Amino acid sequence: MKSATETLSPTRVKLTVEVPFEELKPSLDAAYKQIGQQINIPGFRRGKVPPQIVDQRVGRESVLNEAVNDALPGLYGKALEEHELQPLGQPEVDLTKLEYGETLEFTAELDVRPEIELPTYDDLSVTVEDAEVSDDDVQEQIDGLRERFATYQTVERAVADGDYVTIDLSASKDGEKIEAAQAEGMSYQVGTGEMLDGLDEALTGLSAGESATFDTELVGGELKGQDVQVEVSVTEVKEQELPEFDDEFAQEASQFDTADELRADLHERVVRGKRMEQASEARDLVLEELLERVDIPLPEGVVEEEINGRREQITEQLTYAGITMDDYLESEEQTADEFEADLEKRVRDALAAQFLLDEISRKAEIGIEESELTEHILRRAQQSGADPQQYAQHMMEHNHVPQMVSEVIRGKALAQIVEDATVTDKSGNAVDLKRLQADGTLADDDDDETAETADDEEPSVDAAASI
Repeated sequence: MKSATETLSPTRVKLTVEVPFEELKPSLDAAYKQIGQQINIPGFRRGKVPPQIVDQRVGRESVLNEAVNDALPGLYGKALEEHELQPLGQPEVDLTKLEYGETLEFTAELDVRPEIELPTYDDLSVTVEDAEVSDDDVQEQIDGLRERFATYQTVERAVADGDYVTIDLSASKDGEKIEAAQAEGMSYQVGTGEMLDGLDEALTGLSAGESATFDTELVGGELKGQDVQVEVSVTEVKEQELPEFDDEFAQEASQFDTADELRADLHERVVRGKRMEQASEARDLVLEELLERVDIPLPEGVVEEEINGRREQITEQLTYAGITMDDYLESEEQTADEFEADLEKRVRDALAAQFLLDEISRKAEIGIEESELTEHILRRAQQSGADPQQYAQHMMEHNHVPQMVSEVIRGKALAQIVEDATVTDKSGNAVDLKRLQADGTLADDDDDETAETADDEEPSVDAAASI
């Protein structure tokens, strides 16, 4: 077999392959045998029909086509290996010469990874936000923890801001009730503004058993955007009672004995969260600056395929959530053209980053430990709310493990670059990211035990970054 390559663009190559007819003999023999098992010829057992008889019955051209279809993947793969090509996606194959007894010739046009001349990146310098922790930040954590242990008492008084109420809603238009806009026994916190415009104002001052009517605009359903009249009836009013933040509460809500110890722990958690935010910001800025230093040509076929895939994924997610694309665009304050432009930019940036980090990790010979892959899969399972075992099995069955491996290696490559970069906050202080991990988190200095709350959840918001 002979093969040659022609560069059509920095990301597209044309392979021309010539295969002597004798090299097709194993595939021809297999084709004759397979077709012979499918036809019934008097005097011959299935699978024992001579090639000449097969040719007479189905035609030599059909046998040759069967043989070529069988041989083509292997021939294509051999040519790729010979020229050390890394294909992206499926090739466009054209059989240029296909005659019995003659040399087989075919071409294959394929997208390939671009050759990248790596820029210097030992002088990267970025500035991130300060990791200041205010008393308000800690108080917000305390208030959130107290709310988790709050109790609710029914009160015999008028509704006030912050109360939790049980209500019935009935919408009508021009005096006619809208069947699809009736609801009973709904729970709602007054003051959140999360349901209907005008609802909070209508509820304030009502007592259980009282009603009020207000005009508003429907936010969903077939009559979305239309003006309607809504009658709201209050059936119950509850007042939230928050526990005191004292030593007794600390013992109930955590492993600590005193409120001061719990406050100190919450302060430390906020500090770690701020540092995680700095690490995430530093990764984004370092990668952005690195990409500005190099020109990476992108295969347009791969870009288009990725755009289509992401668009379909977004559409499926919106459909599952019961949201139309028009509603989504309205909520994002985007036009359809702006959405498409933003989607294309994100795809191009992501592909460029992947190619760049793959090349950096290849030259730096960055590998992956089995424990790192396992940890990454477990983290992905946790993020998706899936059972870790089932998630891992799904990854293997659908051949997604190589993708996971690439994600970890890219993360390690970027972490090394960030560690070597000069990172300062806006106040001019150096930010230490020497313990940055592949997933964007910072490794702890030790294995400190975390506080255990009553329901085994941390009383703070986790912050993590990923590529």
